[in-house]
Amino acid sequence: MAAPHLHRLLVLSLALSLCLFPDTARAQLRQNYYASSCPRVESIVRGVVQNKIKQTFVTIPATLRLFFHDCFVQGCDASVIVASTATNKAEKDHSDNLSLAGDGFDTVIKAKAAVDATPGCRNKVSCADILAIATRDVIALSGGPSYAVELGRLDGLSSTAASVNGKLPQPTFTLNQLTAMFAANGLTQTDMIALSAAHTLGFSHCSKFANRIYSFSSQRAVDPTLNSTYAKALQSMCPRNVDPRIAINMDPNTPRTFDNMYYKNLIQGMGLFTSDQVLFTDSRSKPTVNKWATDSTAFQQAFITAMTKLGRVGVKTGRKWENSSGLRRFGLNGIWSTRLVLEPIFGSTFCSHYMLQL
Repeated sequence: MAAPHLHRLLVLSLALSLCLFPDTARAQLRQNYYASSCPRVESIVRGVVQNKIKQTFVTIPATLRLFFHDCFVQGCDASVIVASTATNKAEKDHSDNLSLAGDGFDTVIKAKAAVDATPGCRNKVSCADILAIATRDVIALSGGPSYAVELGRLDGLSSTAASVNGKLPQPTFTLNQLTAMFAANGLTQTDMIALSAAHTLGFSHCSKFANRIYSFSSQRAVDPTLNSTYAKALQSMCPRNVDPRIAINMDPNTPRTFDNMYYKNLIQGMGLFTSDQVLFTDSRSKPTVNKWATDSTAFQQAFITAMTKLGRVGVKTGRKWENSSGLRRFGLNGIWSTRLVLEPIFGSTFCSHYMLQL
């Protein structure tokens, strides 16, 4: 008796998704994807990004980090932005994502609102694409390279904290661990070294590297690969029992500029995390660090290549409901609910994230 009713609900849900997002029904990543449907989308987003940067510099590292954390968990689908509910703890509330600065989320929210307020653009552009565009813009506006962004991503409909487990690199990672994690996302060791330069911007809480300056090993309190002068400076800024809210610049020299100073710092023993300094101390990655420390052009070219590849990780294209998990993600213990309610998570002016509440 319930089967016909359930069938009608599923068909209706599919129809609604295609009506709400007609331009993403047969999406494929490409440059100028919105040339006919929302031709000014990139300039609109850039305007919002520029205004946000005027309000706070944190916009830059926050947006860049948000993009990386999104792409490495279920692909570049903006699922990191989805809010938790009473019955579901979302990605953004996983312990590895709690330090994501609110200004990154706010940038996407405001950019989406500006795009949707433009005649003809409402519900045409995914938040995943807006985040990709904004990330390119914060890099360029902080002195880094600009590049063409491939567009046409669909927004993910699933976001769980459990999906974050083991998907993001940790500050203590070795080169083997870093290489393996990036390889799992279709990225090479060279891509990994290039993307690590994002640490030329932004901040870190003291707890993320405290072991390197106070309790490295039973024989040495301070990590011997750490520049001794830099280690003392870190101890001064991050004394024992420091307020856990305290954060310091990851790049001690040019913290507000996207440049190749990251690699110069590594050569001087001033990589903040173990996972940073290992790029220089390991002979397999050291030649690349040395090259990019002296050749900014080569670094920028490698970074553009790596960012483009990162933007392709796990993207959802094709029909909205025909992504990697399909409709099964909305099942409950293998049994379909007969009470399916489509509602926007953040309101009608936010992302094209619609959640099926069971």
